[in-house]
Amino acid sequence: MNVYVDQLHKIANKSRRVVVGLMSGTSLDGLDIALCHISGAGRDTELELLRFETKGYTDSFREQIRQVFAKRAVDQQVLCGLHALIGQTHGMLVNEALQEWGISRSDVDLIASHGQTVFHAPQSLTGTNDYPNSTLQLGDGDHLAVTTGIITISDFRQKHLAAGGEGAPLAAYGDYLLFSDMRETRVLLNIGGIANFTLLPPPEGNGNPCFATDVGPGNTLMNQYMLAHLGEEMDRDARVAATGTVNKPLLDALLSHGFFEIPFPKTTGPELFNLAYLTDAQRATGTEGLSVPDVMATLSAFTAAAIVTAIRQAVQAYPTSHVYISGGGLHNPLLVEQLTNGLGGIAVSPFGELGLLPDAKEAALFAVLANETVAGKASDVSVILDSPAVCMGKISFPA
Repeated sequence: MNVYVDQLHKIANKSRRVVVGLMSGTSLDGLDIALCHISGAGRDTELELLRFETKGYTDSFREQIRQVFAKRAVDQQVLCGLHALIGQTHGMLVNEALQEWGISRSDVDLIASHGQTVFHAPQSLTGTNDYPNSTLQLGDGDHLAVTTGIITISDFRQKHLAAGGEGAPLAAYGDYLLFSDMRETRVLLNIGGIANFTLLPPPEGNGNPCFATDVGPGNTLMNQYMLAHLGEEMDRDARVAATGTVNKPLLDALLSHGFFEIPFPKTTGPELFNLAYLTDAQRATGTEGLSVPDVMATLSAFTAAAIVTAIRQAVQAYPTSHVYISGGGLHNPLLVEQLTNGLGGIAVSPFGELGLLPDAKEAALFAVLANETVAGKASDVSVILDSPAVCMGKISFPA
């Protein structure tokens, strides 16, 4: 028997596994690394976050990714090379984190790597049936496994696609296993580049299934605009947007896309919500001359309005609902204020109130998905609406 097959069998039979979850989102700010203790599987899963750190990307590495990020026409040599480079780089960042934490790689059972999304193309977004639903995450699992010497599970989204899903959002799987509550309906809102939420009715309640859905832009349009006009990666603490005034005609134009009428669950990405989308809306409303603060204020209002409308629609049938916010948008005080005001009557709290560091949530959830791959079963997540009941990820051995 291959030594790593035997090792994987032993890992699967452990009562508790040590898993490093990795997440790199569309903001391209860095690699989230979550060191987790996970025991059990399915609804018996218990997660303890031991360590967490975001390893920032260098400007040059970020620019290399931007050469292919959300672009239909790319240099194939760059695309091919980045698949290996991102895998190696993520592996080196994991090695750095483990060394800083005083953790031996022999003490880690698995790495769970989301990779770097560079293109998301479900048919609902592309508008064509010429190709099946597809998505592409770079960061080869074999390179990660060889660089770290740790068995790696990666490329989770492909199984979701192969089984009939759209490849996103995957948060519903881990959210359901870890955070369902018998008393309240929970809305776990994540505001990354794209905003998405998981709706979690009480599992023994009225029989309504949980689901995860994208709702529109999170930080992506604001970040893209800041970079293009001020050379900044983000509007830190909403310092620019807070000085501007929302332009109602532009806001209405931004909210007029047919995507917002598609029933839940649905997916989207920066392939739709990008600077060209903003430019078209400004041209249609004659607002090309707006100041940078006014545009930023309007983009923040756009993100908030899309989220508020979607959540209010989703929780209509649930009298006791509570929204918990995670992701980079949690650190945007203007956006949080707009959401809280817009959701008046619905409780809103930071996700940390559920016992997990908000910034670590996505990386930790991929650790849970890896745990399900080796120790769970597909039926553990059979209640998730319009999402295939599957265990996801490809397994890469270090040698």
